Amino acid sequence: MKLVIQIPCFNEGDHLPETLAALPRAIDGVDAIEYLVVDDGSSDGTSEVARRLGVHHVVRHRTNRGLAAAFRSGLERALREGADIIVNTDADNQYDGRDIAALVRPIIDGQADIVVGDRGVRDNAHFGPVKRRLQRLGSATVQRLSRTRIPDAVSGFRAISRDAAQRINITSDFSYTTEMLIQAGRKRMAVVSVPVRTNGAVRPSRLFRSIPHFIVNTAATMLRAWAMYNPLRAFVSVGLVAFLIGLAPIIRFLWFYLNGDGAGHVQSLIIGGVFMIFGVMAMMLGALADLIGRNRNLMEQTLERVRMLEERLGSKASGVS
Repeated sequence: MKLVIQIPCFNEGDHLPETLAALPRAIDGVDAIEYLVVDDGSSDGTSEVARRLGVHHVVRHRTNRGLAAAFRSGLERALREGADIIVNTDADNQYDGRDIAALVRPIIDGQADIVVGDRGVRDNAHFGPVKRRLQRLGSATVQRLSRTRIPDAVSGFRAISRDAAQRINITSDFSYTTEMLIQAGRKRMAVVSVPVRTNGAVRPSRLFRSIPHFIVNTAATMLRAWAMYNPLRAFVSVGLVAFLIGLAPIIRFLWFYLNGDGAGHVQSLIIGGVFMIFGVMAMMLGALADLIGRNRNLMEQTLERVRMLEERLGSKASGVS
């Protein structure tokens, strides 16, 4: 059983030593633990600091590509290095490294595919009142969209089994947290949560500029991911609402028409017709999107098989060498 702990970094040279020092060196049920740093275009020598501190694997992006891209690069490298479990944590030591043992335990015991660290948002002393309310609202929304029971949906402290990592395909440019849960719920993976401890923030978040920026981007990511995996429901819902809105002015026109005053209310007929046509078109697009989604599922299954073949070929090549 091999565990790879990946740490996405962007100009974290000052905080990386403390974060690495807090990571576990041994865990019951794990034979080997390796560290992986993903340097997302840092300009402060983060990669050099990681190598000097003995990090086993370093992936470097030439430019800053964002957290989601760094997470994807880390997963791909961890899989190539033969990870059975992958843990993602922050480089600023926000999460307590001592809790990694509890984080991976459900996967080791065969009870989960993905484990999310629950920071206890309701009572966390490191969160302000506004952040607590927003986190709880966002998590409740993700629970409904993903059909999972995860109280801290945006927590980046999570463990992923090898099988789950092969099946997850992050497409977002902003963050991976909510999209992963929506995908996991859609693909019927076993997702659980365990309580974890946190440390105080040492700097402002680099993922977003402000709370409104975070809300807009997170909402867009959730909506896009949900629509991607539930296109028929998404488009039919929009189409049905438009159709019903268009039905109201048409009924209004018919009322006046039957009472001999239809000539002065033709605009109601036009407006209602436009909305109803839009509604029908949206429903038709939903059917088309559903067919495209099924084709995407086939492509994802093919991608999973290609990854397994690559692993087998890599294992054979290692054996020969």
